[in-house]
Amino acid sequence: MLKTAILAAERAALVHKKYYRNLEEVTYKSGTNNLVTKADLESERAIIDTIKRMYPSHGILAEEKGGKDIDSEYLWVIDPLDGTVNFAHGFPLFCVSIALQKNGITELGVVYAPILNELFTVEKGKGARLNGRSVKVSKTLKLETALIATGFPYSLKKSPGDNFKHFEKVCKKAQGIRRGGAAALDLCYVGCGIFDGFFEQELEPWDTAAAVLFVEEAGGKVTDYKGKAFDIFKKRIAAGNAKINGQLTDLLKT
Repeated sequence: MLKTAILAAERAALVHKKYYRNLEEVTYKSGTNNLVTKADLESERAIIDTIKRMYPSHGILAEEKGGKDIDSEYLWVIDPLDGTVNFAHGFPLFCVSIALQKNGITELGVVYAPILNELFTVEKGKGARLNGRSVKVSKTLKLETALIATGFPYSLKKSPGDNFKHFEKVCKKAQGIRRGGAAALDLCYVGCGIFDGFFEQELEPWDTAAAVLFVEEAGGKVTDYKGKAFDIFKKRIAAGNAKINGQLTDLLKT
């Protein structure tokens, strides 16, 4: 199943590369920053076709086409192009994300950033790997010396909520904060110890399913903003090593 996920990600990446910095048009789902491109649609078709050839009875939950047979024992959770705004502008921080759940538990995941040539793979109980090499979360102990990643939802302009409040709190406390624009990739960098922590809200299951398992298998902790157990249908996520996660949630819970 992991081999199938990798093959599906590689086929999606071929679509990404075909359109990367060669995109003629984009369309909008809603607002001016929630884009969809030919690359999103074609790469999702490539992923689903690859999976369905091998596992025709499995369910699919995908960003562009929604859900099909989502009550199946096995459910593939797919983001064909995480970081579409980056992609549409020719900025190389984007990826494909594919996870497989069995009875609601994520068993494996693949996140592939084709322009960066970074393939993140994970299987439950078997650790996290970047391009085949085992990785771990950072050992940073204090938020003051931590590099934190975050993002903002598409609804920010119309409904800012407490996004800016949380951003300001962490910005004043952490050594640095970065906003890359692809949540799955940000989380994988937490698993690799590049980022020390991550937080964001209004994410969808396909944004987090593969990458959350990656962080956990790399020794990290993933919760909601209140420090409670996270699942992919929750809207608020905080991740890092245990120390950084605790300090982040202390700021975010209020």
